[in-house]
Amino acid sequence: MEDKNFNVPYNRLSEIDSSLRARPSILLPHLQESEKKFFELVASGDVLAVKHYLDSNSGFNINCVNFQGVSALLIAVKNHLESMVEYLLAQPQIDIGDCILHAVKDNQRRILEALLQKMSETAPSLEFVGVTHSSDFPDYVTPLILAAQCGHYEIIELLIQRGHTISKPHPPSCRCADCHVHLERDDLLYVESLRLNLYKAVSNPAYICHSTYDPILTAFHLAKELNECSDIVPEFRIAYAELSSEISSFAVDLIACCRSTNEMELILKQTSGLTSRIYNLPRLALAMAYKQKTFVAHPNTQQIVEATWCGDWHEYKLKSPLVKCLLPILRIFFLPIIAVMSLAMPNHSLTKHWSIPLNKMISHIAGYLIFLLIIFLESNLDKTKQRRRPPNSGLEYVIIAFVTGNIWTSCRMLLLIGPRNYFRKLWNWHAVINNMLFIITFLFWFASYRDAIKNDQVDLERKYWHHLDPLLIAEGTFAIAVIMAFLKLLFFCKLNYYLGPLQISLGKMCVDMAKYFTIFSIIILSFSAGLCRFYQYYDGMVQIDENQMKTQQVSSFVDIFSTLKTLFWAILCMTPLESADVIIENLPGDTPASTIINKHSFTEAIGYICFALFEVLIVIMIVNMLIATMSSTFQRVLDNLDVEWTFGKTDFYIEYMLHTITPSPFNLIPTPAGVIRFIEMMNGTRTAGDIDKQGGCCQISLSTKKNSIDKQVNEIEYPALVSLLVQRYFREKDEAHQAATEIDLLRQEIHELKVLLNDIIAKKED
Repeated sequence: MEDKNFNVPYNRLSEIDSSLRARPSILLPHLQESEKKFFELVASGDVLAVKHYLDSNSGFNINCVNFQGVSALLIAVKNHLESMVEYLLAQPQIDIGDCILHAVKDNQRRILEALLQKMSETAPSLEFVGVTHSSDFPDYVTPLILAAQCGHYEIIELLIQRGHTISKPHPPSCRCADCHVHLERDDLLYVESLRLNLYKAVSNPAYICHSTYDPILTAFHLAKELNECSDIVPEFRIAYAELSSEISSFAVDLIACCRSTNEMELILKQTSGLTSRIYNLPRLALAMAYKQKTFVAHPNTQQIVEATWCGDWHEYKLKSPLVKCLLPILRIFFLPIIAVMSLAMPNHSLTKHWSIPLNKMISHIAGYLIFLLIIFLESNLDKTKQRRRPPNSGLEYVIIAFVTGNIWTSCRMLLLIGPRNYFRKLWNWHAVINNMLFIITFLFWFASYRDAIKNDQVDLERKYWHHLDPLLIAEGTFAIAVIMAFLKLLFFCKLNYYLGPLQISLGKMCVDMAKYFTIFSIIILSFSAGLCRFYQYYDGMVQIDENQMKTQQVSSFVDIFSTLKTLFWAILCMTPLESADVIIENLPGDTPASTIINKHSFTEAIGYICFALFEVLIVIMIVNMLIATMSSTFQRVLDNLDVEWTFGKTDFYIEYMLHTITPSPFNLIPTPAGVIRFIEMMNGTRTAGDIDKQGGCCQISLSTKKNSIDKQVNEIEYPALVSLLVQRYFREKDEAHQAATEIDLLRQEIHELKVLLNDIIAKKED
């Protein structure tokens, strides 16, 4: 039967077809012929022609826009037609739109002034906010934000003078009332885009120079804040990382403009930004805390650091490497003299010479070598005739004295720089753990001594001792403590140009291993959970074959600890292949003399498959990934060798600048001046930074009067120096920009010349 829906007249089909024709889904404004003519006249820059055209076309819409949303005024602004802009602004119904932002973007100061003047006459409040319906700029982009992002110094100055401001962006970790309002009212993309644009504005060098008296300190703070943002907001991680790198480069470029040692010293001795004033170069310590490696490794900075490190001992750099290595050994014989002179004659020239950081380091190395020799001798004592009581070689009291001195050194550094800064360094954790192990050893020595007096079993042979005997525990903790003490020699490798990068790479590789530890743990835990008691029934079984050869079941997957041990040593390929074998003891046969050998092939197959899969995952894949990661880490250190090594070396220098003249255990001898200064520092009557190099526990101290004078001088000289550096920075930047522009023009001319020559050659061939 025929469907009635298809019985439609032909003319009706034509109507339906016309109604279904394609229509534009995006409706954009379009210009009439008269409006196109007007746009052409404006683009030509002929003010008289435009005036004549408007006079002859009364009621013409001067605010008409094309499909891109471009108005005639915007064409004049983008073409830098100042007279045309002034004429159009004189029209009563002119709509400025986003022309102010385009004038800011193109760095057109005179046009911008005219636009701002017109805006202040018509709508003064709209001058300080963004444009709502702009096709080029988001609504939160204000003129000052855009000028700061573009780095237009003069326009930033103009806008600030007119009262424009930028609210400092709140970091992503902020949870203040304003941030809660933004999160509840605005969508997440809007909030994060606004924060990123604000950071782009406030981190521009041109804006920083207008908004702060200390651009270097501001650059440090912003770089740290941007790094935190990159961690919290991974969607914009690359953008924040680039901004952090740019702002760090700005601080480096500023110190690169210094032309004398006095200028660099004035910068590095600024105390603003640090709550503690114990450092000779506070700004350098702040750069170290903020991980500004390029700033620290810059030659201008290193000149001051090396001068502070070597002091008046200029001949040290001329000595051969062999002599430098022998100096700590020779210093061993002078340590008692140094201790006596620092106690009795703190103002003597020799005492002041020994108080420079380089000599402190040599003295501390000399004392540490003595300590290593003593603990080596103690560890190398013959234990075959060891009685059940603490060792009595006579070295124990010396070791206790050295360890007490090391503990005081750690406590003093902890009080000076604070717990947060102290425990930020892994080597300080190493010192704390090492000292704790020595303390535990001493405690168990004392426990063994008390046990020997109480139980009177001194002559009991070692093989009868309890496995948790105090002396056994003391020997174990002492062995670990000795290992850690000798490992500290790696710390001094930072000073060598060849060994330093290796030591830095070793530390970074430990971080890589810590990252992979989670993956290793998950895989080992997964296999251990499935195989922990898989072979428990077969544990201890022995099978005898036809040749009377005995095969015993390996205790591999019989309990959780055996499984973990088997899988762990399998990572290093030290687990035997027989770990997955299933051994069943001989079963009785038909006759008493015969036996049956049974096999659980399926169980053994599952064990082999799991063991093989574990080997493939860990040994072939994960371990090789770890090796590749370590290789990449080492290559990154090599690619940035000078910066990485110099930064690590400077960290070493700063630590020894805070140490005492005398090493452990001579640092336990108090001096009157040192005791007074330490009490004053603890009571808060004088900051730790007021300490000068004079001997005793706290070596470095300047009088309060001298500090106040220096502070007044810095308040006058530092702003003047910053002004000079900013001038030099922008002058060099402009020269580099001009040179780059000239190179681009030269390249363009060469390209045009090549095209012209090709055309001439082509015409000759035709």
